[in-house]
Amino acid sequence: MLTRDQILGLDDLKTETVNVPEWGGAVIVRSMTAADRDEYEQSMVNSRGADEKGNMRNIRARLIICTAVDESGKRLFTDADIDLIGAKAARAVNRVFKVAARLNALTSDDVDDLAKNSDAGLSEDSSSS
Repeated sequence: MLTRDQILGLDDLKTETVNVPEWGGAVIVRSMTAADRDEYEQSMVNSRGADEKGNMRNIRARLIICTAVDESGKRLFTDADIDLIGAKAARAVNRVFKVAARLNALTSDDVDDLAKNSDAGLSEDSSSS
């Protein structure tokens, strides 16, 4: 059995370099931390009291914001860049999004669950694949 120190000492975040010819280079995409994933999922829900609605606006850009990193692992973008990434070519954004979704076990069912109206809020286990 793993110990607490062994688990906490692991570097379990994976990266993958994605060639983006439309941008003239490559982008490093990283798997999210659990906190990043929770923040991303929360950004998909517009809450107004008991009325929760899915927020699909710039879904691809939001995932790229959470997962695009530099060579040292620091995020390339801030939340303020969401609309700017959303304004980039769909083909390029989708190329990066697909890798980010795969690295983070984000399935189309997860996206559907986050986007639909829900009285119950987020699903308890949206990370299963």
